[in-house]
Amino acid sequence: GGAGAGLARPAGRAAIAVMPFADRTGDPGGHGGLAIAEDLTTRLAKLRSLFVIAQGTMRALRERQVGPDEAGRLLGADYVVGGSLRRRAGRLEVVAELVDARTAQVAWSDCYAPTEADTLPALEEIGDRIVAAVAAEAEAAERNRAVLRPPASLDAWGAYHRGLWHAYRFNRADNERARQLFERATCLDPTFARGHAGLSFAHFQNAFQGWGDRAAEMDLAFDAAGQGLMADDRDPAAHWAMGRALWLRGEHDQSVDELVRSVALSPNYAQGHYALAFVQSQAGPPDEAIAFADQSRLLSPFDPLLFAMLASRCVALVRLGRFEEAADWGVKAASRPNAHAQILAIAAFSLALAGRTEEGRALAGKIHARLPRYGLEDFLTAMRFSPDGARLFREGARRIGMG
Repeated sequence: GGAGAGLARPAGRAAIAVMPFADRTGDPGGHGGLAIAEDLTTRLAKLRSLFVIAQGTMRALRERQVGPDEAGRLLGADYVVGGSLRRRAGRLEVVAELVDARTAQVAWSDCYAPTEADTLPALEEIGDRIVAAVAAEAEAAERNRAVLRPPASLDAWGAYHRGLWHAYRFNRADNERARQLFERATCLDPTFARGHAGLSFAHFQNAFQGWGDRAAEMDLAFDAAGQGLMADDRDPAAHWAMGRALWLRGEHDQSVDELVRSVALSPNYAQGHYALAFVQSQAGPPDEAIAFADQSRLLSPFDPLLFAMLASRCVALVRLGRFEEAADWGVKAASRPNAHAQILAIAAFSLALAGRTEEGRALAGKIHARLPRYGLEDFLTAMRFSPDGARLFREGARRIGMG
């Protein structure tokens, strides 16, 4: 990362600065541009995934008429967020962009306009979407940067992001490499909560996918999540990891409590909303699961876990008896490039329940090409369905010869 004077950051963490937005709405004081920058700064800080530079510093630079590029250099910031507010046909529009200060390239840009009047909820939604997009783009850039560096040169931050790059491939070999990198991140910096959350995620996958001894991996996922909470109990990712570890152990209510805590700490944390969709789709209120799945996709439409967001919506629809809709969402989930066998099974069984048995059998063939011995019991062991959900998915499996 950058090395601006006086900018001390933990674990080599990437630094981000939010410039006051240019206010072209006619407000003589430009208060709207200052307000949105302060709001975005607060929300990014709550995610706790980046080192966020305080707004007082940014206001001082603005008063000196320092532009985004120069601000990034002066502060040693790796990323700078900027933008503008304007009115078009009486409606407020917010333009936001993320600049990679190390290359001066615009990494992301978008324009937001409330669908209704400039109500507070509409403006809140714009803030949510900007923060989630900025965080996702910065994280993706950090993952790609870490992959290109020599492994021996990685600090805790780099090892964590290289680990994520492997983890998001969702296969056994990459997950083992991810586990090693997350372990290295936690050894290099035991106070780095995200490293512990990543390690918990790798052990979760080993248990969920049947890539290791399930009971032992469940315990390791739980222990790593606990270490993350001890490192920083205000990091939403630490509570996300603990919620998923508790779900593995069959502790549904406690899992939901932790996941609710993760999104309470940061309403912009798309992974928290997704995990609530995943857990509630199987054994909680299905309508609630659909709302969480939709919110996770709204916040992070290009997420590495998009397949799971789509599949959670599919599972909830199956439990509501809306099989044709469920099948359509299942097909979308299964078509994602990193969708694993459990996702293909959800789609295959949903297609069978919708009467689309040939499509279901074709997906079953894809599963068996990867995992010749995969069967219904592997699926039901991985998931935590309520009795109604288990009954429906058993029936879907029976219809395509996997029951």
